Amino acid sequence: MLSILIPSYNFDIRKLVHQLHEQGVLLNVPFEIICIEDASLPEYVELNQSINSLFFVTHRVLPENFGRSKIRNYLATHAQYDYLLFMDCDSMPVSDKYLANYIGQLQPDQLLYGGRCYQAQAPEDSMLYFHWYYGIHREQSTAKDRQKKPYQSFMTNNFLIPKNLFESIRFEENLTQYGHEDTLFGLDLKEKNIPIHHIDNPLEHIGLESNYVFLEKSEQAIQNLYVLYTKHSVHKEIKLLYFFLQTKRLYLHYPVLITYLFTKTLLKKNLFSHLPLLTLFDFYKLGYLIQWTKKH
Repeated sequence: MLSILIPSYNFDIRKLVHQLHEQGVLLNVPFEIICIEDASLPEYVELNQSINSLFFVTHRVLPENFGRSKIRNYLATHAQYDYLLFMDCDSMPVSDKYLANYIGQLQPDQLLYGGRCYQAQAPEDSMLYFHWYYGIHREQSTAKDRQKKPYQSFMTNNFLIPKNLFESIRFEENLTQYGHEDTLFGLDLKEKNIPIHHIDNPLEHIGLESNYVFLEKSEQAIQNLYVLYTKHSVHKEIKLLYFFLQTKRLYLHYPVLITYLFTKTLLKKNLFSHLPLLTLFDFYKLGYLIQWTKKH
């Protein structure tokens, strides 16, 4: 029936797995939980190996890092059941009916996406504020809103897909850096006419990252996005690429780049404050993309 697949990297997944296991036992349907450590540090491997004592749970360790795309394909290859539930390791179910909510809406010809949410209160640590603020305003949304643009709203943090459909598409393993593997996967789903049904069954993102780490990963994602643009002709539905191409068409690349370089420090100061303007973050990303393409 259900294979729950969790790629893990330097994160304590014990609480997540125990909660999923409790819900799975109550379902009275065949299920398994497979957790693969993607070359995690020894201390996390030691912490997490205790989940092997649970029935229907498998915990394995990779000696080398596969990356976000390849490890998901690897997990799917080792799954024994017909439905695959992918989730991020730094997540927690909001509902004690999380698995039941998915089981109740299974269809053999569509993908289910449950969404992502963040804690309602701002984190006490100010260094985590920007990630939380961005998540609340850009990633957290209702199924009704997501369904308006089903493929653009898709993320890989929390989705269920029939195994035969997944095998017909899989993740692009050439994307080894962080970011936008979900963008390409969503567009491939659209191209193959595989429907996405959005439901309100979120996982809370509990792995908030510090301002500098979050910004660095955002920059890595921009680099990946440019790879998608050059190798997969991805651009029509992605706002950042749209504005990138528009500035190029209007000969505004250099003015935008110069403005970005002169204001970069001020932009970071705002983004790391308690009143971050996400429009400035959009400009930061555009400037970074222009600068990066000039160097590569």
